[in-house]
Amino acid sequence: MTTTVTLDLDQLRSAIQEEYTEVAACPWKGFHFHTGRFLADRLGYPAERVESLPDPVVESFAGVGNPFSWGDLAPGEQVVDLGSGAGFDALLAAQMVGASGQVIGIDMTPAMLTKARDNARHLELSNVEFREGLLEALPIEQESVDVIISNGVINLCPDKAAVLAEAYRVLKPGGRMQLADIVVGKAVPEDAKADIALWTG
Repeated sequence: MTTTVTLDLDQLRSAIQEEYTEVAACPWKGFHFHTGRFLADRLGYPAERVESLPDPVVESFAGVGNPFSWGDLAPGEQVVDLGSGAGFDALLAAQMVGASGQVIGIDMTPAMLTKARDNARHLELSNVEFREGLLEALPIEQESVDVIISNGVINLCPDKAAVLAEAYRVLKPGGRMQLADIVVGKAVPEDAKADIALWTG
């Protein structure tokens, strides 16, 4: 006998927002995941890039990998960061693409968006902006993006097919994705899928 457990999407998103609001406000608090400079070093970000960034830009970083391990971005490229958080990867991307490029960070957590915008102003980067939105419904024009980056966020989305369909929609023909994320190698039980604590913790 098979049962299907329905996940309360509003409850899930609220729990995720609550968790990452804390990461934005108190990154030193201690979470079930690492944050900040220690994590960036552990994930292989070049030391010279990270050391050049002030603490507020780095402290709330909570990725799971390094999307730039697939290659640096080129000057002039149009980039979207799915789940941009406090802006660490998006701001690195903005530095790579230069004044002729553009980076748009998408996040659903207001506290992270506020911190990312503050960080962009602090670095005096005018080629990056942060928009509130869901990865399943990107506030981005069709076929307008050269590169999509993302770091440890797609795994938090219950409808991954919708996220990938949206990514495909906004990518230009020949565009690419540079992702770092967590993948489970076996089927997840239905009751586990419905456990909000397992999604956020």
